[in-house]
Amino acid sequence: MRTIDVNILTQKVAELCQNSNFYIDPLVIEKIKYFRNQETSQLAKNILDTLLQNYQLAAEQKMPICQDTGIANIFLEVGSQVQFTNGDVNQAIQAGVEQGYKLGYLRKSVVSDPLFQRKNTQTNTPALIYWETVPGDKIKLTVAPKGAGSENMSRIAMLKPADGKQGVVDFVLAAVQKAGGNPCPPIIVGIGIGGSFDKAALLAKKALLQPLDSSNADSRYAALETELLQKINDLQIGPQGLGGKTTALKVNILQQPCHIASLPVAVNIQCHVHRHQTVEI
Repeated sequence: MRTIDVNILTQKVAELCQNSNFYIDPLVIEKIKYFRNQETSQLAKNILDTLLQNYQLAAEQKMPICQDTGIANIFLEVGSQVQFTNGDVNQAIQAGVEQGYKLGYLRKSVVSDPLFQRKNTQTNTPALIYWETVPGDKIKLTVAPKGAGSENMSRIAMLKPADGKQGVVDFVLAAVQKAGGNPCPPIIVGIGIGGSFDKAALLAKKALLQPLDSSNADSRYAALETELLQKINDLQIGPQGLGGKTTALKVNILQQPCHIASLPVAVNIQCHVHRHQTVEI
């Protein structure tokens, strides 16, 4: 059994909250450069060039890539041989988010009540925490700030099994078409298929954490990722919704078994500010 002081979690969460808002995933830069070279629209090229300049300035000046610094999504993969000491894990993580957003001068965007009062908590907490137990004695900690502009464009459907692959394709394309320029394209599209109503949504969000240079391990789903990316870009929504070939940079799918009578499908859209950082403890 390995013991880990919860104060380490606080420290790491605080660091990741800042770094994920200052430094873009290098694979995003690679994807944007690739698609920029495929563009025929000069306006689309100019927009993509501006995004690249923005990433560079944010990193150099340690300033947020986007003014919406998001609600903090915290993903934990905790080894079964890990035991925490000196406090409560949830409180330690929330303290890390509060510290990170304060020290990084990041916008606080969380309201205490979703419907009636909607008063800003002024700490960007509570963060959303997702815990999974895995074998081993280590912790994989991922912080993924998620802005509302893209999150609001996400969709879920309980399709009939008879809808099949075409039903999934139609639903995903309709979701992206309806989103239009609102989620600040070029987007990354996370898709969850299977599980249940709630599990499909989580799968879709976790799909956004998959590397942008990876494909689904199942060749059938990998082919579907490629097909959907092409069809999405054929919509010609383009960078910032102003037209062009680059509506999406990547489509990632996660799937799992489901009930014989259901086919849950969720689409979680991420803007071009594709923020997440991971450390192993």
